[in-house]
Amino acid sequence: MTAAEPLPRGVPPLYGPVQARRNRGLYGLYAVVLAFLVIDAVLFPGLLSRDGFARLTQNWFPLALAGMAQALVMLAGGISLSLGAMVSLGAVIAAVTMSGPAGVGGGLALVLAAGLAIGAATGLIVVRLRLPAIVVTLAASFLIGGTALLILPRPGGAIPDGFSDLLAGDQPIAFGILVVIVGLWKLYLATPLGLSLYAAGENPVAAHNAGIAVDRVRIAAYALSGLLSTAAGLFVAAQTGSGDPVIGDSFTLNSIAAAVLGGVGFLGGSGTMRGALAGSLLLSLMINVMFFLGLPPVAQYVAQGLIIIAAVALPQLRIRGRRS
Repeated sequence: MTAAEPLPRGVPPLYGPVQARRNRGLYGLYAVVLAFLVIDAVLFPGLLSRDGFARLTQNWFPLALAGMAQALVMLAGGISLSLGAMVSLGAVIAAVTMSGPAGVGGGLALVLAAGLAIGAATGLIVVRLRLPAIVVTLAASFLIGGTALLILPRPGGAIPDGFSDLLAGDQPIAFGILVVIVGLWKLYLATPLGLSLYAAGENPVAAHNAGIAVDRVRIAAYALSGLLSTAAGLFVAAQTGSGDPVIGDSFTLNSIAAAVLGGVGFLGGSGTMRGALAGSLLLSLMINVMFFLGLPPVAQYVAQGLIIIAAVALPQLRIRGRRS
């Protein structure tokens, strides 16, 4: 099946009325993001400079990758509680290998291969054993987190200065990489696996009856999610110049918050990747604003908790309002 062929029954079109409705649902989020961008620019006038924009995108980039990784799994009808551990694993693999004989190229390949393999293995367990994703990924978080601690028991290792400067220097390289990733996502949506993702997540039984290889679609989603997660860890290591086996702990809940803010549903098959990206940007901007206002870190957690509750509750309230 190619993008030019008719879609199987149960697969939503990429454009047309469904796409228009998804865009309308994100307009409010875009407005809030724009408002926070203005506030951030007022509090930090250097934001509009090249260095300021580079710094903004560097702070946003790891959460953007994590939000996309979580959205992939949620679109497929699951959820990943091992995402933070995968970020930590990517960071420690990079810190241990890039400064050794493997070099930057070998370390990069190992980070991405580990994410792809572990993600695929997690998806395989979920679909073959018919176990709840929340249980499998919770167990995986302990296994992966323990592996990260075995590789690097305490913060250490090193990322070559040249590589750190390339990714986390004064040039907006992170933004360019993100644009490339979004372009690759658009290409993925034109493949059979991408075309079938929404149908497999929304109604796997109907999708299977329509001839869609649901298990393969879901395994691919977990594999790509693992790839993006370890890539986020690689970038965090490049920012800090070293590895930390627990640096990814906060990314699990933050990635869920970003996806939910962007309209990605917990039950699968609903939401968009651009929504998850906008949600991750909003969270990143909120953290910046709270920092500039001098609010304590605990305020960030309270705000994120309230945001998740609001993001989940408001659509339900609108549905109930239409029914009454």
